[in-house]
Amino acid sequence: MPNSLRLAFSSLALAALAACGGRASTAPSYQQELFNSGANPFAHNFDATVNETCEAARRALLSQGFLTTMGQPDTVDATKNFQPTADSHVVVSFHVVCMPGENATNTSIAYVNAVQDGYALKKSNTSASVGLSVFGSLSLPIRSNNDAMVKVSSETVPAGKFYDRFFGLMGHYLNTVPRSPPVAADEVKSKPLAPSLVVSSPELKPTPIVVTNLAAATAIQASDAATETRKKAQAAAASAPPAKMPVSASVSAQPTVK
Repeated sequence: MPNSLRLAFSSLALAALAACGGRASTAPSYQQELFNSGANPFAHNFDATVNETCEAARRALLSQGFLTTMGQPDTVDATKNFQPTADSHVVVSFHVVCMPGENATNTSIAYVNAVQDGYALKKSNTSASVGLSVFGSLSLPIRSNNDAMVKVSSETVPAGKFYDRFFGLMGHYLNTVPRSPPVAADEVKSKPLAPSLVVSSPELKPTPIVVTNLAAATAIQASDAATETRKKAQAAAASAPPAKMPVSASVSAQPTVK
């Protein structure tokens, strides 16, 4: 082999080795996580309590057509469906967790995570044959189509303007919805309650009976008048002095002594 050909083959081999060695291998996505302690794109601080922050998150999701589920006061879950094409389907799931702030009272941190699940329409053809003994080994194919949505992808929505817009909408609802004023922790004081006072109830008074029948009312009034007259006569008789007997009657009543 001539020296020129040998040199050409050697250069080609070196070039191939260099290309193979310089090709960068594709690293898994989870290896790109840094877990740094700096600014977190999936979290945001708010000057509100935990309950108020989660309520603002729930209102923000409801205003954009998300369907929320009944959860804890410090957690909000919501989903929304999308149909990009006739053969594809996308579901976006939101998960919000509210926790107390780190540096001051009456502050909170909202941690947000959104996951996008993709579905595609899968068509499968099934065939079956039916044998007819009358015609020998004749078989008739029967075909059917089964269409189903199959999950083809699942990905966490990357950090960016998507979460920034959501945090901005949460801040809007925190500023517009009336909230109770914050209570400083050092101003909360406890004081024992005074003993309860027992108040005596007033004397019960008899309830008058109302008679709607006129005849019965007249009879009751006549009976009351007769009773009052009898009481007056008895009082007058008791207060009158006793009657004195005449002298003649008293002398005649003594026996004669002979």
